[in-house]
Amino acid sequence: MPKQLKDRYLFVYILVVLAMIFWGSTFVWTKSVLSVYQPITIITLRLLISSVLLFAVMFFTRNWQKIQRIDYKYLLLVSFFSPFIYFLGETYGIKNSSSTVSSVIISTIPVFTAVFSTLIYKERLSKLNLLGMLISFIGVILVITNKDFSISLSVNGFLWLALAVASSVGYVIILRKISVKYKPVTIVAYQNSIGFVFFLPLFFIFDYKSFTSASPTTDAWLNIFLLAIFGSSLAFIFYTIGNRDIGVAKTGFLTNLIPIFTAITAFFLLDERLTLINIFGVLLTVFGVAISQKKSNRIAQAR
Repeated sequence: MPKQLKDRYLFVYILVVLAMIFWGSTFVWTKSVLSVYQPITIITLRLLISSVLLFAVMFFTRNWQKIQRIDYKYLLLVSFFSPFIYFLGETYGIKNSSSTVSSVIISTIPVFTAVFSTLIYKERLSKLNLLGMLISFIGVILVITNKDFSISLSVNGFLWLALAVASSVGYVIILRKISVKYKPVTIVAYQNSIGFVFFLPLFFIFDYKSFTSASPTTDAWLNIFLLAIFGSSLAFIFYTIGNRDIGVAKTGFLTNLIPIFTAITAFFLLDERLTLINIFGVLLTVFGVAISQKKSNRIAQAR
């Protein structure tokens, strides 16, 4: 592999891992804000801030792209799956489960993504890739296992998180159709602004009264801005780059890292404890992810 291509390959992996760090932290940031605001309020605010920020960046950097009419339907579908359906499932799931458990349910996305990307886009996965995925998934389970080998999860929380998983698979499959035509910042800016429009009626119907009566704190607003900048903007941009350059399935495998970063962040910020079993699960997950990325296809040539 030429050095230039190899360096580009490494750079893309770094960006995707950063996306996983940001998304891993969002579970903790969201948990903190839920003590002040309702889920729909949190989502609406983070999408509003993210949309304003990204369109401002495109305007001042003169990095504007016009969306072709034929792609409107794909952009609407992408926005419907994520942020609309995904954020509903994720946020209400976090509300009914711990941060770490929520992130583990979300980490099952690669399994379903790999199946559908193989069927639709014919992305080839070696036996080593599949073995790595299995090992990392076992590690993920250990990350959220209690000392008595039990796992705490409510049915309500599971159903919301399962909805998030299903919508995420739809998102990454449709995303591939437009990620090769538009810049990542363009896609994320439009999907978040459309998502904001989707959420606005729900905000006024369900959350407006509680929003106006809430007592906002500096910490809550700081976490909302962190969610908007890192969770709704940079993470999606970096993930879109990975989706385009190293493929849907292999980018999806890296989401198994999310529970690790969630567990570490929750340990420091929410005082959620890590046992020896959890630590072993972290190491096993990292090992599995490393194996799942072996013999990857070359990065697609820049378009």
